Amino acid sequence: MRKVSQTFFFVTNNMDKIHLKGCRFYGYHGAFAEEQTLGQIFVVDCTLSVDLTKASYSDRLEDTVHYGLVFEAIKKQVEENKYILIERLAGAICQDIFEQFLPVQAITLKISKENPPINGHYDSVGIELERERV
Repeated sequence: MRKVSQTFFFVTNNMDKIHLKGCRFYGYHGAFAEEQTLGQIFVVDCTLSVDLTKASYSDRLEDTVHYGLVFEAIKKQVEENKYILIERLAGAICQDIFEQFLPVQAITLKISKENPPINGHYDSVGIELERERV
């Protein structure tokens, strides 16, 4: 294995990012009865702010946040729970991520519905939450 010189790296005040984009899950969230009964696809984009300095030197999974486990945490919330508001769903996802992944300092989470039961022409409707660890 080739060793990388640490002299080429520097730390900024900006937090590093881990992105999960376009995660698709089937769930039963919504204010309309048919959403609670029939369900629909939810598209989740999640950006985690994490200090990845150590992982960028070590090449060790335990020095980062395992995005596969983050995906599973999001999936569990979307597929195993039922909320009226996607805002509440997003809040629950953020809470789970902060509880399970201590290195995460901030989260930007978008949840979109591609086919909500409203008349009109659109690509999707959704919400975005930004949360920081306190």
